[in-house]
Amino acid sequence: MIRELSGTIIGSEPGGVIVDVAGFGIFVHLSSAAMPIAGEKVSLKTYMAFRQDGVELYGFTSEEDRHFFEQLLTVSGVGPKTALSIFSRASRESLETAIATRDISYLTRVVGMGKKAAEKMVVELSEKVTVTGEKHDGDDAEVFDTLVALGYTDREARTALSDIPMHVTGRDARLKAALAGKQR
Repeated sequence: MIRELSGTIIGSEPGGVIVDVAGFGIFVHLSSAAMPIAGEKVSLKTYMAFRQDGVELYGFTSEEDRHFFEQLLTVSGVGPKTALSIFSRASRESLETAIATRDISYLTRVVGMGKKAAEKMVVELSEKVTVTGEKHDGDDAEVFDTLVALGYTDREARTALSDIPMHVTGRDARLKAALAGKQR
C-alpha cells in the first residue's frame, strides 16, 4: 500500500495532478479545493484503491483528511470517487460537524446529496466522526441560499462554495469570495 508520497507537481488533469516521484509520473486524484500548481513540491497522504481496470491513488494534505475519506468509504454505496466528490464540496470540518449534529439540510443543500443518501451517511457515521471544533454555523448554507437567490443554479452555487479557500471565514467574506470567483 502506498500511504504517502512526496514529489513535484509536473502537470494536472481533470480531477487530479501528476506528481514526479523519483522519475515516475504518478497520477493522484485530488479534490478541487486541494489542487496545487505545477512546479510545487507536495507531500500527500494517500489512499490506494484497487479496481478491476487498475489501481488509483487519492491524495490528501493531512492525515485527518485521509482518515475522514476512509470513514466515508465505510458508508454502503459510497466509493472513492463519490467520497472525493463529497469531500470537494465542503471542508472536512464542516462535513464532520454536519454529520455529528445530524444536519441533513446542510448535507442536501450545500453538499448536494440526496436526502436518503444524507440520512444513510448520518446514521452510519454520526457516532464515528469526531468534531474538531470548526463549525459550519450555517454560514455556507446561508451563502448557498443567497447565491441561489441571486440567480445561481444549485450546481453553480455548490461549485462557487467549493472554490472558496478554506482560510476565508464568516458569511460575508465567504459570499464575497464566491461572487468574486464567478467574475474570474
